[in-house]
Amino acid sequence: MTKPTVDKFVEMIKQKMETMYAKKIEDATPNEVYYALSSLVSEILNKDWLHTDEKYDQRQPKQVYYLSMEFLIGRLLESNLLNMGLREICNESLKQLNFSPEDIYNEENDPGLGNGGLGRLAACFLDSLATLNYPGHGFGIRYRYGMFEQRFINGYQTELPDYWLKNPYAWETRKADEAIELHFGGSVHMFERNDGKLEFKYQNTDKVLAVPYDVPIVGYHNKLVNTLRLWNAEPINRTDQPADDSSYYKHLKNNHAIEQISSMLYPDDSNDDGKRLRIKQQYFLVASSLRTIVNNYKKNTRESLIHLPKKVVIQINDTHPSLAIPELMRMLMDEEGFSWEHAWQITTNVFAYTNHTIMSEALEKWPVKMIQSLLPRLYMIIDEINERFCQNIWFDHPELRDKIPGMAIIAHDQIHMAHLAIVGSFSVNGVAKLHSDILKKQEMKNFYNLYPNRFNNKTNGITHRRWLLMSNPRLADVISETIGQRWIQRPRELTHLLRHTKDNTLLEKLSQVKKKNKRNLAEYIHETTGILVDENSIFDVQIKRLHEYKRQLLNIFHVIYLYNELKDNPSLDITPRTFIFAAKAAPSYYFAKEVIKLINTVASVVNHDPTIQDKIKVIFLENYNTSLAEKIIPAADVSEQISTAGKEASGTGNMKMMMNGALTIGTLDGANIEIKNQVGDSNIFIFGLHAEEVYNYYQDGSYSPNEIYQNDERITQIMDQLRSGAFGHDVEFTDIYYHLLSTNDPYFILKDFESYVETQQQVDRIYRDQNKWLSKSLINIAHSGKFSSDRTIQEYATGIWKLQKQYF
Repeated sequence: MTKPTVDKFVEMIKQKMETMYAKKIEDATPNEVYYALSSLVSEILNKDWLHTDEKYDQRQPKQVYYLSMEFLIGRLLESNLLNMGLREICNESLKQLNFSPEDIYNEENDPGLGNGGLGRLAACFLDSLATLNYPGHGFGIRYRYGMFEQRFINGYQTELPDYWLKNPYAWETRKADEAIELHFGGSVHMFERNDGKLEFKYQNTDKVLAVPYDVPIVGYHNKLVNTLRLWNAEPINRTDQPADDSSYYKHLKNNHAIEQISSMLYPDDSNDDGKRLRIKQQYFLVASSLRTIVNNYKKNTRESLIHLPKKVVIQINDTHPSLAIPELMRMLMDEEGFSWEHAWQITTNVFAYTNHTIMSEALEKWPVKMIQSLLPRLYMIIDEINERFCQNIWFDHPELRDKIPGMAIIAHDQIHMAHLAIVGSFSVNGVAKLHSDILKKQEMKNFYNLYPNRFNNKTNGITHRRWLLMSNPRLADVISETIGQRWIQRPRELTHLLRHTKDNTLLEKLSQVKKKNKRNLAEYIHETTGILVDENSIFDVQIKRLHEYKRQLLNIFHVIYLYNELKDNPSLDITPRTFIFAAKAAPSYYFAKEVIKLINTVASVVNHDPTIQDKIKVIFLENYNTSLAEKIIPAADVSEQISTAGKEASGTGNMKMMMNGALTIGTLDGANIEIKNQVGDSNIFIFGLHAEEVYNYYQDGSYSPNEIYQNDERITQIMDQLRSGAFGHDVEFTDIYYHLLSTNDPYFILKDFESYVETQQQVDRIYRDQNKWLSKSLINIAHSGKFSSDRTIQEYATGIWKLQKQYF
């Protein structure tokens, strides 16, 4: 449609309010305005969505389907308006109607469809696929409850239900006519047909209905709208009521078990019931998605499924969707009549696998008996894949025979999902150069030796449209005033900012933008925590999932060190600093939750000690999600990317904060290395062990944290404070104390402490020269275009997926 004027858009909003609510706009609540506006935007974009689908059906281009357990898409109203070129018109219209645009956008709940980096990456990829005119869609699960809503009670993390669907979700469309019937459990019986082929029949299975809900993924200014399809688990016959009471209660119990499949993101898998539910979720996702993909192929082409790889590529995002490989084999053999050889040829040319972790202990493994009972036919296929794979190594690669136990898909009564994904895919990629190198040289070395051509690297990226253009409009305006607007669609053109690193007028504009963003965040912190922070202090930010290897503990040790220094010398000359944390710990991750308690306890001591003259403050913001990140990241001065070297696959928070002008303090880990290579050594703060040194310590066992504890007075004081009651009760943090010493400090917190403190002192010194700091900030912004997900998706599309752009 032709872009409306502000006056026209005002009238459209008024009309929508009247038709939806029978109300005048003057009487509407912000929530009603949000739903009316979302309905109006949906009507506009639905025409492009339909047109996109029609063109795909006509042209039959090769399409990519992205299977992921997480899609952390964030709020969509403002994002959709931005991509449709209507944000400024809408903002002005809302103001004319006496509504604050921010208040209206805040009425939208964050969809509880993801936990952290994995889900946010998937969302960025969908955005870039649509914007770059590639036919690509996502498949996920429509969780009724997200990870959890985090609250702090007495400093401890408390998990509350995240029922994000308590109000209708404005952006989904239920497609009941495309529901898929799935089967779990039961028994499988094999028969030989008259033609000699085998036939498999299933008995006594539990049936589940997978109902799709489609969400539009809007490209930037190009009228292309792809689809994120989310599956909801429902009983087959929801309306049938059993006659007697005992059958009725059994019926209710069964329905509850079915609906549990799409009830919660990442159920606790520390017990067998949780493991079984996770397996059900994963099969539910892949089986319904594959049925849709195959149905669409059959509907739109007359070719045999032997040609499926010409039209379809399926990207497995981490190991969670790996069951898609045996499920496609099942469909091809049992339903379509293909031989094993032809089915395997098709399957291994359709799937590509992205690995997201270096740590072997984090790679999924499921008990054989669980897969046998829940998915008996799939287990038969996995067993056959494993048998053929191991035989292939034995006969064709005798040099790897002694490696078979470590490479087998089934070993020690466990099914190794990463091994299944590697064996069943034509491409295996890591997500940063160091990560991919470690996979090839260490963690998956034997598979790399077997399949060297399958392994490749695709460094992660983020969509700069959400994380800069939308989240930091003041900075985006300054950039556009300086170099024009081409960077919005060609982010590598941000490098033109390098001509202006000595431009004092521009640096002052950057300074003013950062100050306004910090003031906004300071106001939010005061509103939500009651703590006043100095908006002129350094905003030092660590926001990410709480895990030992990400080392929030090292960060808070540095805070305790500074506090101890200030207690000894209140006149100590340091630049005031506000340490900002936001993170969720998995509900069953005891140690991570103890670190949260420690940070909150240190904060309660530091923030209320008048003797340190407010030189440091510690803030832990509750319930970290995409919308909170959008508030924090534009205000960050320092980006904490301090994982143990060799442990973080990539990271994307490092890219988001870099793009918004924060300087990184980090280890040579993940994408930090590539950021350093872009900005140069003098525009990033690198500290700590290198990945090779970490690996060598693991191999030779020569590291001794006790030695550091005994010899470094700073560490001695901090560690002793943990068990002395200086922060909390006497025994409150003794577990952290003993964990570091008794497990040999597996993530090298004590080893890297000295280097970290020295580098933080360097941060302090350089920040005092604001022109120098701002120049470094501008250099980071200028080089951040390389880390746009547009670049990543372009590499996937040409290097792995072999897609063609579609223009309308």
